Amino acid sequence: MMYRVGLTGGIGSGKSTIAAIFQVLGIPVSFADQEAKRVMNEDPELRAAIIEKFGGETYAGGVLNRKYLAGQVFSDPAKLEVLNSLVHPATIREGRKWMQALGDRYPYAIREAAILFETSAAGHLDFIIGVYAPATLRIHRTMQRDAITREEVLQRMKNQIDEEIKMRLCDAVVINDDQHAVLPQVLELHKRLLQQAAADGAR
Repeated sequence: MMYRVGLTGGIGSGKSTIAAIFQVLGIPVSFADQEAKRVMNEDPELRAAIIEKFGGETYAGGVLNRKYLAGQVFSDPAKLEVLNSLVHPATIREGRKWMQALGDRYPYAIREAAILFETSAAGHLDFIIGVYAPATLRIHRTMQRDAITREEVLQRMKNQIDEEIKMRLCDAVVINDDQHAVLPQVLELHKRLLQQAAADGAR
């Protein structure tokens, strides 16, 4: 079986930037947030369950209203837990199906997700990379990217496990703090993962 790698980090850590470098190196990457958005739009059972819990406004015009749903859940931990209990199993299933469909065409593939450890997704992976950036930088990046307030970013950060703990759970960490060059770090990791994938395949 192909070597299965996870890529995680807190909001604003720069996971997408690191994932893009791996893609340039020819490694396939799936993005949990994109998969979640797709299944929430396309899975009729999941849509019905979300409407039942959060109301018809969740699918204004027949398409997922992410802004409305975010406003519902990010300030209410109980509602967020309900949403996660509906969406995460479907998203994890999609990620596993994607990995299986790749077969042995690549030495390894990457599953990018902010909350690998907070769900059961980490248990299906062989190696996990963390992307680290200081909290102040993560807040600034997210405010710029999503055009939201500092308070909204902090609220979202509360819903993820402590960043220091998350990084200690990872097998390797990429420092993405605008001070350390990320390309040499990723190239070294790529070399290491090719070796580990080869060793795993030889067993």
